[in-house]
Amino acid sequence: MRSIFVVALAVWLCVFGLVFQAVAREKIVNVFGWSDYIDPRVIEDFTKETGIKVFFDTYSSNEDFEKHLANAKIGYDVLIVSGPTLQRQIAAGLYQKLDKSRLPNSKTLWPEVMAGLAAFDPGNQYAVNYLWFTTGIAYNVAKANELLGQGSEAADSEPSPGDSWDYLFKPENLKKFSSCGIYVLDSAEDLFPIALTYLRLDPGSVRQNDLRRAAELLAGIRRDVKKFSSTEYVDALVNGDICLAVGWSGDGINAMNRAHESENGIEISYGIPREGAPMWLDNLAIPKNAPHLDEAYAFMDFLLRPAVAARNSNFTHFATGVLASKSSVDKDLSENKSIYPDPGTMQKLFAVRNRDPAMQKIIAREWLRAKTGK
Repeated sequence: MRSIFVVALAVWLCVFGLVFQAVAREKIVNVFGWSDYIDPRVIEDFTKETGIKVFFDTYSSNEDFEKHLANAKIGYDVLIVSGPTLQRQIAAGLYQKLDKSRLPNSKTLWPEVMAGLAAFDPGNQYAVNYLWFTTGIAYNVAKANELLGQGSEAADSEPSPGDSWDYLFKPENLKKFSSCGIYVLDSAEDLFPIALTYLRLDPGSVRQNDLRRAAELLAGIRRDVKKFSSTEYVDALVNGDICLAVGWSGDGINAMNRAHESENGIEISYGIPREGAPMWLDNLAIPKNAPHLDEAYAFMDFLLRPAVAARNSNFTHFATGVLASKSSVDKDLSENKSIYPDPGTMQKLFAVRNRDPAMQKIIAREWLRAKTGK
C-alpha cells in the first residue's frame, strides 16, 4: 500500500512539475490603460505573431488609475499614462528608464510630440508617446453660419469659431452663441492655460497676478455658458441642444461622426484656435517592478510600428505619436488639421507641467469662483 502511495505521489509530482513548467513558460504581458483605447484586432495580431498573451485592464479617470495602482495585486508590465500623472510618478520612482535599443520603432516618433512629452519626462527617458489630442472648439456649422451671417462680406472676413478663442472670450461673440447654447469643459487644467495663452502670458505661469487675470477673464464667460461639463457636450452637440463647446479633439471628432451617422441634418466641426491650445499626451511606460520585461518591450515596440499605430489612430480617432504612420492613417483623419495639425499649428500647441499642490489649490479655488461667482 505504501509503495502504491509513493508511486502515485511520484506521478502526481511529475505531472504537477510539467504543468508548473508549462505555466512558467507561458508568455504574458499585463497592460493597464484607458478603455476602448486600442484596436482589439491589434492585440489579437500581437498574440498571433509573438505567442504573448495580453491581459488588458482598464481605468476611467486619472484618479482611478492612481488609486488602482496603489492597491493593485497584479504586477503590470506596461502602463498607458497621461503626461501630468507620468510626471508625478516619475518623481515618486515608479518607472524604469527605457532601453531604446529594445524599441527600434521609437526612431519613427514625432519630434514635436516627444518635445511636448519632455515637459513631463525631461530627456524622454521613461516614456514614449502612444496617442495625443488637443483642447479646442467644436461647433454646429449651420448655426455658426447663421449667427455670423455666413456668405456676407463681413462674415467672410471673420474666422470660424474653431479658429480663435475670441469666440469664447469676446462678449459680443459669447452673446451670439449663448442664444443656441454653449458648453465648456469643467477643467481648470484646460481653461487656465487657455486663458493665459489668450492674454499672451505663459500658459504654465504660477505668478499670482497672471492667474488673477486669467481668473477674471474666465469669470467673464460665466453668464453666457449654459453648462460647465466634461462629459455631456458630445450628446448636446449631436442632438442640437447646443451650438458651441470647448472640448477635446477626440470628442469633437466623435460628435462629427455621430451627427453624420444619425442623418439628423446637423454638421459638427472642430478647430484648434490660432492663439494656441493645450496638447494632451497618453504615453507608454514600464513600471520598475514589471514582472515580464521582455514581453513589455515586445508589446510597446509592436504598438510603435507605423502600420499598427495607424490602426489604433483609425480606431480611436486620436492622433498617434508615430509620425511615420500618418501615410497609413485614414485620409479623413490624416488630412484633418484639427487631428493632425500642420507644422505652424504644432508650434502653437503646448503641454503644461504640473503645478505644486499649493498652487493647484489656488487654481481650483479660482476656477470654482469663476464658474459660480462665489
